Amino acid sequence: MDSAKAIEIIERRREEIPEIKKHKSGSPQFTKWHRDTEIALERIFTSGSRNIEDFKDISYDLPFWSSSTPDYEFHNAYLRGLDRADAVLRSMVDEIREYHSEDPQSAAAPDQLSLVELVCLRFHVVARTLQNRHDSRAAHEINDEYDVQDLLHALLKLHFDDVRPEEWTPSYAGSSSRVDFLLKDERIVVEVKKTREKLKAGQLGEQLIIDRARYEHHPDCDTLVCFVYDPEGRIGNPTGIERDLENHGGNLKVRVIIAPKF
Repeated sequence: MDSAKAIEIIERRREEIPEIKKHKSGSPQFTKWHRDTEIALERIFTSGSRNIEDFKDISYDLPFWSSSTPDYEFHNAYLRGLDRADAVLRSMVDEIREYHSEDPQSAAAPDQLSLVELVCLRFHVVARTLQNRHDSRAAHEINDEYDVQDLLHALLKLHFDDVRPEEWTPSYAGSSSRVDFLLKDERIVVEVKKTREKLKAGQLGEQLIIDRARYEHHPDCDTLVCFVYDPEGRIGNPTGIERDLENHGGNLKVRVIIAPKF
């Protein structure tokens, strides 16, 4: 798994901890959070990894208690366990950032791809921040796909010198189509979509399958990043759609990012 995606998944688990603290130990909310986090770590790290074991070893209960132990002591132990979980997960993020690296001979392309992924994963945070401007000035609203393209273009320019918008793909099935951004030196194409009321998950999947087939023939594209901005959470199973569309038999490397995830 790419480091940017692994960090995003772990950070999402951490962001849920304050809400989990509002519930009791053994509650359905805690049980789901704990199981989801374990599964996420098992997908990110290898089986038997210390990271997985460190998380599993966290206790949310008192080591010793009696019938006279007050209820608040049990709750405090639960909160301390969640604080330890947060610290352990934060350490995992630091570990990935510090030590995760590719083979030096092939590091350039994956590192550039990770930058694109990070921009997409943090896009919603930037967009939300721009809605609260100084001195009650007009917010920068993201209403349609063009608004997403404009902001993403500016963010990509922070990391890449040559960002070419609206490059045309070669003819495919009797038609041609524009890509949103071409990073020519990195040989990465970034396709942008924004969910809307009339765009169903099935239709979105069909569009991305067609786009993927078109980009197989692009002379300057080795990697296709499909960024789907879903601020209203219209896509019910974003992780499933990402996995389905990334798994294909072609030579093109495909990365699908649906963000934010709810």
